[in-house]
Formats: sequence, structure tokens, C-alpha cells
Amino acid sequence: MTHTYNISGMTCSGCQAKVQALLSKVAGIKNISINLQKGEASIDMDKHIATEDLKAALKDYPKYQLSEAGYQHTVVSAIADEEDKSWIATYKPVLLIFAYVTGISLSVEMGYGGFVLMRWMNHFMAGFFLVFSFFKLLNLKGFAESYAMYDIVAKKWNGWGYVYAFVELALGIAFLTGYNPILTNSITLLVMAVSLVGVVQSVLNKRKIKCACLGDVFNLPMSTITIIEDALMIAMSGIMLLTMV
Repeated sequence: MTHTYNISGMTCSGCQAKVQALLSKVAGIKNISINLQKGEASIDMDKHIATEDLKAALKDYPKYQLSEAGYQHTVVSAIADEEDKSWIATYKPVLLIFAYVTGISLSVEMGYGGFVLMRWMNHFMAGFFLVFSFFKLLNLKGFAESYAMYDIVAKKWNGWGYVYAFVELALGIAFLTGYNPILTNSITLLVMAVSLVGVVQSVLNKRKIKCACLGDVFNLPMSTITIIEDALMIAMSGIMLLTMV
């Protein structure tokens, strides 16, 4: 017998594979076919399996919610939703963060009585890393899973996603306190350059996956804006390093 279920929370092929793997562990399931765009799963089973048993298989991943297809509600893929939005609406969270960080760092410069480029970049990067690490730490597990979909290091070692969020936090504190500028900028340059490789590969391959830059809080599609974000950090840390050596 075959039953169809609605499953919300799937935003990329990685989510699709994860849900399929989790449901496949339920005793009695013969085959599972998942339609990512529709947010539907057709499950072929030897005998009737209670919906609660299927939900229990996904309990460790609360963002995936399963319900019977007979219920009167529509489940739409987050990726499809993003495609229907304008560019500004889609990236509004990132644009607002950049506006806030830029505005605050410029205000700090005004407090010094004059604009100094190196000092401003230092404050900007402190704000950038502190804010972005905050969103990642809101759901560290969700971020690590999303990050492993495209980062070249996280693909080989899933634990890197967990470590990376704290690396960003540490960098934010280091820039804010002025700790060992050469070491701080060197680590920033290395970490962001490695991260950029996976981002560029995903964008060039036109993979419709979720960008993990703001953790698991917002469904932001991977695009050139992610490349610009990483490249900006690399450029700033490179410029500051050149002025120190």
C-alpha cells in the first residue's frame, strides 16, 4: 500500500536525502519517493504505519514536520517561495544586517572625531562576525547540516560546521578587542578563503541549496551575494594585513 504525506521544512536536496534516510529506518517501509518542490512524500509500505510513528522518525529534526496529505493545508518548498520574491525581499535580512553594521561602525568613527579606514574596517568586521555567529548559534545543529551541503571542509568533516560558528564568534571578539591583529586577520583570510571555494562551486553549478550564512534562521538561497559577502571579508583582512607587514 502507498500513502502520501506532506512534509514541511525541506529546503534543499540535502534535506530531501536526510528525510528519506530517516523515514527509511521505520520498520515496514519498502520505498519512499519525495517531491521536494511540492513538499510531498509517497511511501510504499508492507502494512499500515501510524502517522505518529513516521513523525517520531523525524523528532530529532523539528524543522521537518510530517502530516497526512488529507489535511487541508498547502506545503510549499522554501526554495520555490524565494524564487517568487523580488531580489530585495529575498535578501532583506542580509541587507539589513550590513546596513546596521555599517551604520554602527561609522557612528563609532564619528565618536573618534575623524574617519580612519583601518579602524573602521576593524569595527565593521567585529560587528559582521559577532552578528553572523549569533544567528548560527541559535540553531547550531541546523547550521552545521546546511553548511555541510556546500563547504569543502564540512563535507569531509561534519564537525567543522559546529567549530566554524565559534571561530566566527572568536574572530568577532578579537576584532572588537584588537587582539593580535596580524594573527586575527591571517585566520580571517584563511577561513573565509576556504569558505569561498564551496560557495563559488555551488553558485557556478547553479545548485538550489540554502545558504548557511545566517544559520538555520532564514531560508536564503545561495547566490552571488554570498560570494560578495565572503570576498568582502577577504579583501578587508588582506588590506589590513598589508598595512601591518
